[in-house]
Amino acid sequence: MTDAAGVDTRVSVGAVELPNPVIAASGTFGYGTEFAGLVDLARVGAIAVKGLSLRPYAGKPPPRLVETPGGMLNAIGLQNIGVDAFLRERLPALRAAGARVVANFWGDSAEEFADCAERLAGVPGIVALELNAASPNRPEWGSILAADPGALGGIVGTVRARVRAPLWVKLSPNVADIATVAHAAEDAGADAVTAINTLRGMAVDLAARRPRLATGTGGLSGPAIKPVALQMVHRIARAVRIPVVGIGGIRTGEDALEFLCCGAAAVQVGTATFYDPTAPVRIAEEMAHWCRTHDVPAIRNVIGTLT
Repeated sequence: MTDAAGVDTRVSVGAVELPNPVIAASGTFGYGTEFAGLVDLARVGAIAVKGLSLRPYAGKPPPRLVETPGGMLNAIGLQNIGVDAFLRERLPALRAAGARVVANFWGDSAEEFADCAERLAGVPGIVALELNAASPNRPEWGSILAADPGALGGIVGTVRARVRAPLWVKLSPNVADIATVAHAAEDAGADAVTAINTLRGMAVDLAARRPRLATGTGGLSGPAIKPVALQMVHRIARAVRIPVVGIGGIRTGEDALEFLCCGAAAVQVGTATFYDPTAPVRIAEEMAHWCRTHDVPAIRNVIGTLT
């Protein structure tokens, strides 16, 4: 796709071709249909929907969202309507709107992950599957599954054996060495990795002497985590052969281009949509404007150019 001023905005994440590099991040843009009256969904590079499980899940108790300096903490806990209801009730409207869907999914065992992926794979309108074993808000797992290279590799391998659809794996920053985990996902059959998920954090109600989130801790997102995310994306991009989708604190087109410069093939925008639902479209336009004013004919020419 070429914008009105002649900048080629197209990018590819492996076999997945997108008209622009900006994807609405999972857990921050609902199922996409909630924004249909505010945003032309066809103009968003892709929409990563709320994490889907085999059965509906109510998530964690409130309060489960807290604003923090430079970001926010969430402990939503992977609330969702279940994969079957999504396919029946939400996906048809997304397809009619011209949206490209990245189906984020999760389970409580390798087999549940694979069962969920199998129901989503190959469904028209879904361009990729995004395996989420990186949430810090699923204590039922015992720990963040994506923090353990062996555990993550086992899950990815089980899913890969049952689906041929493009498989992206979302990585956790709550690890000693994210490159090791990225290698495990790649070796098990991932087609791309997305990084980073939220950093585990806490906010305190001093007067009450208690955490401000009902669950105690949650996932920190927003501008505060951008420097961490840039460093991790750069490290991953140098360590693996598969594409990286960068996430973390992106508010502007220049923010997004910094991730591409560090090696990301595309980006996801999340927290920014809480105050600006049009953020994915606006940021893509700002990326094209920057390229136009800096004589860069195609956005993809920025990828991996950090010296």
